[in-house]
Amino acid sequence: MEIRINGQGVATAPEWHDESLLNVLREHLGLVGAKFGCGVGLCGACTVLVDGEPQRSCLVRTKDIGARSITTIEGLADGASLHAVQQAWLDEAVPQCGYCQAGQVMATVALLRTHARPTDAQIDEALSGHLCRCGTQQRIRRAVHRAAGQTR
Repeated sequence: MEIRINGQGVATAPEWHDESLLNVLREHLGLVGAKFGCGVGLCGACTVLVDGEPQRSCLVRTKDIGARSITTIEGLADGASLHAVQQAWLDEAVPQCGYCQAGQVMATVALLRTHARPTDAQIDEALSGHLCRCGTQQRIRRAVHRAAGQTR
């Protein structure tokens, strides 16, 4: 079976098919941006995009991916140029411990695809399921606005 990750076809060994997508990404493919947090889809640290929609990769079995396209945090940058959301995260000094950041960035990328100029309420809703104990929510909101070309 082959799955599409970050624009590339990747062959998956039969013994990987029943594993979570998160485990395959991290342990077999070396894509460690998505983090193992709670393992039950509640924290958001493992969020990737599946056909452009945020999904908790700890809940998705690799065999269920089929022809859908997976984008991880590693697939956002274009060579040396960071994605606008990644750059905004740096510009607003969002990360502290950084553990939850990849999931939040991925959810933000999906949000901006559907709402080019999101309101604070839309941002809060899109990121509400992403747990962050560092208390950087205000910087996260500013970073989302920055990435959307809105300065606040």
